[in-house]
Parts: sequence; structure tokens; C-alpha cells
Amino acid sequence: MKTILLASNNRGKQRELLALLGDLEVEILTPAVLGLALEVEETGTTYAENAVLKAEAFGAASGLLTVADDSGLEVDALDGAPGVYAARYAGHGATDAMRRAKLLGALAEVPTPRTARFRAVVAVRAPTGALTTFEGVCEGEIALEERGAGGFGYDPVFYIPERSATMAELPEALKNEISHRGRAIAAARPHLERLLSGSGD
Repeated sequence: MKTILLASNNRGKQRELLALLGDLEVEILTPAVLGLALEVEETGTTYAENAVLKAEAFGAASGLLTVADDSGLEVDALDGAPGVYAARYAGHGATDAMRRAKLLGALAEVPTPRTARFRAVVAVRAPTGALTTFEGVCEGEIALEERGAGGFGYDPVFYIPERSATMAELPEALKNEISHRGRAIAAARPHLERLLSGSGD
């Protein structure tokens, strides 16, 4: 059976990627299943650079078709911050709740709507070493307070006006359909399918 390795140790990302790719006739593995204890330093200054770093490291170590992603939250009132540094926004070792609290504090005096977007770049590394990237964006606003118990990361404070809900309030299937990661994977799917069928490099 064909195999895809998810180049992430983040359980929230793993869960979403498994759901997004689960209908492919393919075995989807996480690094832990292979005993790959890699921690890739995200030294890139763009989502694409970081996604490629992860895809290259895990793909080279495993020899498998590998899917990696890097994503972030871009807040217009903060000149696009935290952006590519979203996971490190509140410092090393901070929790998701601490990052959300810092963000809401930084926007305390900013009037609504506090426009923002989630952006994700998915990197696909073929077993040959060929790398291709795909982007997805989800537009929204930063809510005044946390709402919802689903998702992870900044989802409880990311409000989507047309859904009248934060990302954390959406059913998982709907979130995966409209999210930045979902859209990036949708863009990557034709390429993944070609690689799995043996018609791509």
C-alpha cells in the first residue's frame, strides 16, 4: 500500500491532516509510528521555507512521500504579526492559552473589526526529493474573547463573520473544509494523487 508520512509532531495538526487526507487509499503515518524523533528548527522567515525544512528533514530520514505544513495568524492591526512566529508569540514553552491571552491583550485598544487571516503552506516531498508547495488562506477577525472548545492554537479567538462563529465553534468537518490548512491540502491533492499513482516525480 502507498504511504504518506506527516512531518509533524503536533497532535492537533496530525489530527487535522489525517482527517483531510483520510479518504485517500493510502497508509498515513506519523513520525512516532516510525520512531522518528526529529525536532526541526524552524529557521525560515516564510511559511514555505519552514514547511520545506520539515518536509525535507522527515522525507530524507524516512524515504517516504512526506507532507509538511507551516502556518500562522496574520493580524492587520499588528502589521501582520504574529505571522510565521505565531507558535513562538508568547515565548518558548508558552501554552496555546498564553499565546491567545497575549494576542487579546495586544489588541485590547483596537476597535472591531480586527481583521486577520490564517495562512498555511503545505510542502510535499516526493521520495525522489522533489519538493512542491501549496498555499491556503482563511480570512476572519480576532474576537473580543475566546469562544468554543474545538480546534487548537488560536482557533477560539479567530472569528469568521459569515459563519457567525469562531473556528473553535465549528464542527470539525466544516472547519477542515474552510480552514487555511484544509484549503492548502485541497490545492495539494491533485499533486499528491499524481505521485501516489506513479505519474509524478
